[in-house]
Amino acid sequence: MKNNNVQTAQADFPAMKNRFFLIAGPCVVENEALCMHVAETVIRLAEKHGIPYVFKASYRKANRSRSDSFTGIGDREGLRILHKIRNTYHIPVLTDIHSPDEAILAAEYDIDILQIPAFLCRQTDLLAAAGRTGRMVNVKKGQFVSPEAMRFAVQKVQQAAGRKDMVMLTERGTQFGYHDLVVDFRGIPEMQELDVPVVLDVTHSLQQPNRPGGVTGGRPEMIETIARAGVAVGVDGLFIETHPDPSKALSDGANMLKLSLLDGLLQRLMAIEKVIHQIT
Repeated sequence: MKNNNVQTAQADFPAMKNRFFLIAGPCVVENEALCMHVAETVIRLAEKHGIPYVFKASYRKANRSRSDSFTGIGDREGLRILHKIRNTYHIPVLTDIHSPDEAILAAEYDIDILQIPAFLCRQTDLLAAAGRTGRMVNVKKGQFVSPEAMRFAVQKVQQAAGRKDMVMLTERGTQFGYHDLVVDFRGIPEMQELDVPVVLDVTHSLQQPNRPGGVTGGRPEMIETIARAGVAVGVDGLFIETHPDPSKALSDGANMLKLSLLDGLLQRLMAIEKVIHQIT
């Protein structure tokens, strides 16, 4: 998929009804070499399997449990790397933003998709600022928000943007007790009723947050289970954080997919999708 501008990237997402798209990359921009390596690898796999691809990485991680956690290599340096990936490989790129000012900054670097973190999905000023940039906005459903209540986040972005094709929603699990999340797959078709693309964040749905040590845990052995279920339900896109060596990742390594496992996973997911389309 070669998208040289945000308008093309936006136009593609609602039309992807016969094939899920893939949002994948490391949790955070650790360095340029890592991001380029992951992008090149996933591009080859996406082309092999015929899956539209969006590269993702956060240029800064603002939501950290501990003050000594890694948050990034500098805002402008992280955005520069994302901009380079976009222009080198001609693919859309996605990154988190956390404030109205960050929406403006990310837009300056031609970021195609501005992502609103789950904890911020009700922040009106942030949603409106993202919508006004003219970029696609991916709003992650808060762990504390019902699927049907996400209509208000959608409306905030659409009203600010002045158009309806600027937003998509991402399921990333609902809080289950203090240290775990659970995915209610009923939420995917419920949010699709809002007439926006719906993504399943496979890896963050397997987090085990708020642990006493201040480092989020995870269950990466369940990645394929969650992804298979999402494809079977008919999700529009899959969000998978991946890293060559999750044990050495500087953020969220506990729930990321090892990059070498992505090819086999995509092959099996495409087989499921093929069967689903044959019987529906």
